[in-house]
Amino acid sequence: MRTLKDVKVGQTVKVTKLNGTGAVKRRIMDMGITKGVEINVRKVAPLGDPMELNLRGYELSVRKADAEMIEVE
Repeated sequence: MRTLKDVKVGQTVKVTKLNGTGAVKRRIMDMGITKGVEINVRKVAPLGDPMELNLRGYELSVRKADAEMIEVE
């Protein structure tokens, strides 16, 4: 199982599964991160948190704790 947190800068991956429950999962989905969407990791802050992503034509910053709940291939 590989999560979004493990992806290196410059790589593009595809979401395979969202873990988490309730409000946390709903918030991730509201940001546009759903099964099948492609995500490009643009930057990671010096201390690793947050990550800057490109998906669906816009930029998004995600905390590492949230990135751990997103399984990718």
